[in-house]
Amino acid sequence: MHVLDTESPARCRRRRGTTRRRVVAWLLCCAPLLARSQAPASAVHTPDVRWYEAAAAMRRLAQSWGDQAYGAVLVLDDQVVGEGPSRVIKHGDPNAHAEREAIHDAQRRLKRAKLDGSILYSTSRPCAACEAAAAAAGVSRMVFGDTLQDAGVPRAVQRP
Repeated sequence: MHVLDTESPARCRRRRGTTRRRVVAWLLCCAPLLARSQAPASAVHTPDVRWYEAAAAMRRLAQSWGDQAYGAVLVLDDQVVGEGPSRVIKHGDPNAHAEREAIHDAQRRLKRAKLDGSILYSTSRPCAACEAAAAAAGVSRMVFGDTLQDAGVPRAVQRP
């Protein structure tokens, strides 16, 4: 048995428009709250974010003295052991990249050359020379950028 729709087409369109407005209003109002409530607490405040913020502070420090906008920190056992703002312009040294500065700072503080088990956090993707320096120092992992992209284990540069 078929049921005939006795509503006029204009009334049906108006009701559909009202429903759409209600759905859009609900999405704008409540969907962000639902998304936040469903996200696990660990996803919001991960240690990676805290260490990236430390690297971003090094970037701001480098910018404050007119240097390139790069910063890095080296973390070992949940503590910052090396900090590195870019000092390329400040020292006139083309090798004073933030990542290398963080590695050198950690080696100086810990009084050892090998930094096994450490993680390098950087505001941008480390160049090949910085990645090679991290590999030589024994850095176990690199994380870069505000998206906290994991670059994995640093590789030594291999020349052809």
